[in-house]
Amino acid sequence: MKGTIEINGLRLFARHGVFEEERRNGNTFELTVHLDYPIEKAMESDDVTDTLNYAEAIEIIRSQMDIPSDLLEHVVGRIYRALTEAYPAISGGSIRLTKLNPPIPADIDGTAVKLEW
Repeated sequence: MKGTIEINGLRLFARHGVFEEERRNGNTFELTVHLDYPIEKAMESDDVTDTLNYAEAIEIIRSQMDIPSDLLEHVVGRIYRALTEAYPAISGGSIRLTKLNPPIPADIDGTAVKLEW
């Protein structure tokens, strides 16, 4: 049996980007995070301490998003390391980080980096 804790469509304001204007003005980012985690114990106990607490995971993500970076790849790597350090039982997952309004002359929904493991 496999369980996945999902955080879908988390929107945060942050200051990531290669251009000075991106760091100064910031941008809206959207994260989708799926974490494979053993949930069997929580299925029986109905106790949040027996699972991955998604409210705590969101705070971990938020703290990493607050640190400016040039590259989304760097941000995703920090989020991955912080989550797997806080929850060593994570056995796999994915993190998708989308910059919703990239400063490029194109009509697009955003640009993204996705990490899967």
